[in-house]
Amino acid sequence: MPRTVDPARRDAILDAAHSVFARKGYAAAGIADLAGELGIGHGTVYRYFANKRDVAAAVLDRALERIAAVVAAEDAAASATLGEYRDQVRRIGLRLYRLFAEDPALARLVFTDLAAVDAELGDRILAAQNLFAAYTAAYLTNGVERGFLRAGLDVDTLSRVINGIIFAGAAEVARNPGHAELRDRWIEAVLTLMFGGLARR
Repeated sequence: MPRTVDPARRDAILDAAHSVFARKGYAAAGIADLAGELGIGHGTVYRYFANKRDVAAAVLDRALERIAAVVAAEDAAASATLGEYRDQVRRIGLRLYRLFAEDPALARLVFTDLAAVDAELGDRILAAQNLFAAYTAAYLTNGVERGFLRAGLDVDTLSRVINGIIFAGAAEVARNPGHAELRDRWIEAVLTLMFGGLARR
């Protein structure tokens, strides 16, 4: 069992792995690459992690926690007016896309590379997607209950549809991190879908 000694060193190894996995791909990267990124010996990495897959699991968990922190940063039931509701949706979009723009590796790691490591890591991503859908469903439910959105919406399914659009946008924003106009267009597209396509008439 690996023995953790210094939390700061563990975080540094995860930072290095985050960069190396995104740059080389999980399959092509090795413990030697992680150690080389930090200028440390292989043995130091093994003091904290049993193997490369163990590192990947920790990188994934940390990445999902960062996304979850953005998604859960607001109270889904806080908006009492339509204007507040629209502003809340826009704020969440801005924070999420800022996260992916500031760390372009995040989208590749979560949505592509680490999802393919093995079934267990794939299940972790699926569980996170279910959690994110539950948060979005709570926002949609608040919109329906306050009359901002149409009554009778299938909020569970729509939450996944909306999240799919949001994360597709996040992946594109991550590929164009300095393109604020692209980020704003994706956010406005989500707002148009929610308030133009779903709003009660």
